[in-house]
Amino acid sequence: QVQLVESGGDLVQAGGSLKLSCAASGRIFKINFMAWYRQAPREQRERVAHITSGGSTKYADSVKGRFTISSDNANNTVFLQMNSLKPEDTAVYYCNAEMVLSTGGPTFAYWGQGTQVTVSS
Repeated sequence: QVQLVESGGDLVQAGGSLKLSCAASGRIFKINFMAWYRQAPREQRERVAHITSGGSTKYADSVKGRFTISSDNANNTVFLQMNSLKPEDTAVYYCNAEMVLSTGGPTFAYWGQGTQVTVSS
């Protein structure tokens, strides 16, 4: 059983900071990349940040300069440091990972259950 479990979501005032974490567990051969997505009420899901196994990162324009994605590959964990939070950052944040579960096997996309981030003005 492969799982992605997010944590760290909370209610925070505008201008504050939060750090989200996502840990992959189960029998995993390889993780190609991990990413954070978010979905606000009445909005489409948006990719916030992405990090490859080689450490290459990419950010949505809306969070560039405020959010930082990082990973601990040895522990199959990805983090999202969120600074200077704005009310428009309020959303459910989801962890996503592309994994290979066995040698020579196919890749699969997995999703966490989501963690709520609420930013008050």
